[in-house]
Amino acid sequence: MAESAVVPMETIALSIIVLRGQKVILDADLARLYGVTTKRLNEQISRNAERFPDDFMFQLSEDEVLLLRSQNATSKSVRGGRRYLPHAFTEHGAVMAASVLSTPRAVEVSVYVVRAFVRLRSIFAAHEELADRLDELEGRVEGHDKSITLLIEAIRQLALPPKTSDRKIGFREDR
Repeated sequence: MAESAVVPMETIALSIIVLRGQKVILDADLARLYGVTTKRLNEQISRNAERFPDDFMFQLSEDEVLLLRSQNATSKSVRGGRRYLPHAFTEHGAVMAASVLSTPRAVEVSVYVVRAFVRLRSIFAAHEELADRLDELEGRVEGHDKSITLLIEAIRQLALPPKTSDRKIGFREDR
């Protein structure tokens, strides 16, 4: 019997984005999944900073925030938005965040977060394999374009009616 997810996998997967070449989830999304406020999550993170090395979590730059804001229509800080730059958590950082929060929901949901990261990793791997195969196929047919063009031109020439000339076609009698 399949267990029902506390949070649908698709919801978690939609929260995972790629920043700095890594798949991450932003602190506000992680806090929402774990059932706490972003402020509470970030308080626990700062109290346990030694548990979050750079490969577990990093803070976004202002340029990255502006880029995300333009893509996602988030609120501007002058209208009640965030005062601090958001944090981005890798798969390991998301699990560590659940452990420092230590709420039952955070611990339970962290399993689904890890599964979503693993699922996305396999999807990305499949897409990379497909891209590699397409590159290989493109390399194989490269150079055939000229041959195909010449073949089509030859077919067009054969389809044209014959040129007329003064010479008559058929049997000639010499007089």
